[in-house]
Amino acid sequence: MLSQREVRKDRLTVLHLAQPVDGGVARVVSDLVGAQVRNGVRVVVGCPAGGSLGGHAFAAGADVEHWAAVRELGPQVAAETVRAHRLIRRVRPHIVHAHSAKAGLAARLALRGHVPTVYQPHAWSFEAVHGATALLARAWERSAARWTDRLLCVSEAERRTGERAGVDGRWAVVPNGVDLGRFTVSSGGGGDGVSPGDDEAARAACRAALPQLRALPEDAPLVVCVGRLCPQKGQKSLLKAWVDVTEQVPGAWLVLVGDGPDRAALEARAPRQVLFAGASKAVDRWYAAADVTVLPSRWEGMALTPLEAMACGRPVVVTDVGGARECLPPGQEDPCLVPPDDPEALAASVTRILRDDALRAHLGEAARKHVTAEFDVRRTASSVLDLYREVLGSHAPADGRRQTR
Repeated sequence: MLSQREVRKDRLTVLHLAQPVDGGVARVVSDLVGAQVRNGVRVVVGCPAGGSLGGHAFAAGADVEHWAAVRELGPQVAAETVRAHRLIRRVRPHIVHAHSAKAGLAARLALRGHVPTVYQPHAWSFEAVHGATALLARAWERSAARWTDRLLCVSEAERRTGERAGVDGRWAVVPNGVDLGRFTVSSGGGGDGVSPGDDEAARAACRAALPQLRALPEDAPLVVCVGRLCPQKGQKSLLKAWVDVTEQVPGAWLVLVGDGPDRAALEARAPRQVLFAGASKAVDRWYAAADVTVLPSRWEGMALTPLEAMACGRPVVVTDVGGARECLPPGQEDPCLVPPDDPEALAASVTRILRDDALRAHLGEAARKHVTAEFDVRRTASSVLDLYREVLGSHAPADGRRQTR
């Protein structure tokens, strides 16, 4: 256990329980934690060892507690639930915020409504599975809603997906936000009034700072995809599309930034002019180095990486899955939105943007302004704190007695 300070009884205590310790979910939790600490909240993060989440949360001023859990379902769920229950009893939070399917399962089984509970799916688990497993996941989400004070979605599309699956709960929608101090045109500074020269200088500087790119021509068109290498993120479809892209833009290169279970299979089928950069702590530099960023997901709640890329002034091509339409600037559906699992449409959009300098500059600048105005992480964090206050003011535990501290 990493402890920051003594507990004060008059101070709001929030426990964030999360199984993913890397990727978009970890960045969302880290950003919330930092903002809540700055607002005087006592924050505790329960998560597995490894990854970036624990270190980032501790650096932001949170207490970090080890919660052993794995991504997969299985007989270990019982032990994970017991460990979650013990952690909650030790921390004694005013409110528990569970992130993603495994934490949502363990926390709600452990609490059963006795402590105010917010569950944030970060894309529904039943979208990732099929057959009997999907039926069981839907049944669980419908049942567990009665132990959930708020089902917190990152997009209206994610909420509608839950409703269509029969989840009848008390909903809240708070879009993901971006740390605008980190994700900027210059990848570490900048703001309004960015000139084309500043943009080109930032792109060149970031390309020079990334060793994987030093062997490429300085003016090579560069497409970057940041995401876990797994079926959800759709890199298989992107590699099929890349054959068509390089036929139309022969000097273009694709970089896949991230790691995951599909890496070996993707590397085995990768066409020419594809680099696998692995996991990176400098995704902001990869966005700034790119000409176009792509996320060909097959399902999402609202993906964080397109928002980060747009904050860096880069046009994005995304698939029409949960939250994608809601994150794009008005009017950018063409050419930035394509159907999922459609390599031909994906290749056509990427090629069009790469070959049109004026279009690329227009899309990138409009994207930057849109994210700056609508997706500041400070607004997200403030909305989540307001949600906590609302929940605490109305929570009635399973035994019918209002919680007091």
